[in-house]
Amino acid sequence: MDRRGFLGRLGPQSAARGAAPVVSGPRVLWRVASSYPRSLDILHGAVEYVADRVEALTGGRFVLRVFPPGEIVPGLGVMDAVQQRTVHAGLTAGYYYVGKNPAFAFDTAIPFGLSARQRLAWLHRGGGRDLLREVYADFAIHPIPLGSTGAQMGGWFREPVDSVADLRGLRMRIPGIGGEIMTRLGVSVQVLAGADVYPALERGAIDATEWVGPYDDERLGLHEIARRYYYPGWWEPGVTTTLQVGRRAYDELPRVYREVLETACREATSMTLARYDAANPAALRRLVRDHGVELLPFSAEILEASWRESRSYLEERSDEDEGFRTVYASFRRFRSLAFPYFAGNELAYANFAFPRREP
Repeated sequence: MDRRGFLGRLGPQSAARGAAPVVSGPRVLWRVASSYPRSLDILHGAVEYVADRVEALTGGRFVLRVFPPGEIVPGLGVMDAVQQRTVHAGLTAGYYYVGKNPAFAFDTAIPFGLSARQRLAWLHRGGGRDLLREVYADFAIHPIPLGSTGAQMGGWFREPVDSVADLRGLRMRIPGIGGEIMTRLGVSVQVLAGADVYPALERGAIDATEWVGPYDDERLGLHEIARRYYYPGWWEPGVTTTLQVGRRAYDELPRVYREVLETACREATSMTLARYDAANPAALRRLVRDHGVELLPFSAEILEASWRESRSYLEERSDEDEGFRTVYASFRRFRSLAFPYFAGNELAYANFAFPRREP
């Protein structure tokens, strides 16, 4: 977007030093659902941040009223609510809805995919957003990236999982393609909204669960029930959540309101990733030191088996679904360029510097 043009449309008062940019336009009130409870103040907070920024930048003329899960629709019912125009928009994760279209996985994360920074680069500079807009077009939805969690953890387990054999028969909450791969490895997979994870684990309906990372997982209290915390979250190396906006609602907005909304979402995504990167290290330390959580790596056997099954699944889906094949081809091209660069530069630095204490 042309920032100077945008500021010009905001009006001359916005260019004044220290002045809050305010636009003129009609009064618009949107109902916005969220898949995430208010207790997840970073994840759910991303859409609250957008609501605050949009209202401020439009002088209160464009208002987003945000509803956590259960107030209008359940956490996993956000996309249906947007399609049915029960709400104008909703914060959710595309991979919750792979049953509608498997390519929605690319809107959130795929196994052994891109890191958080790489994902954002692919979305905004590698053609990813354009391709995902085409996928969503069949559902009358305009997707806007809103929120980035960074690399996620591998989840909470009641019992040790040292081998693929240990996974067989395990009941685990895990969505997206990661869930498909776990199914192939013998896991009984469930998809649950955030507010339902702790109760399911507590009553023994599931034996294991992945959620996000140390900060959010601690807030949900998952360490109170399952004591083994595994890494890495190979199915979610970099996650973006999405503001799914009803196509009609988006098109009816004045152009400047659309630009305000898109800009606020980009800003919130950057802030969300920064908040997670700031909060997760201290949370992990608390989990291990204060709560006695056992931090464990997935075995090489599990990672290798997961890698093989992931590659097979992605190739099979590409053969079966033209839309999936198109998005995956773009994703794979970008990854083939990004991985060698990061492996040669940043990984070399990380391998040397990260294990060392401050000089």
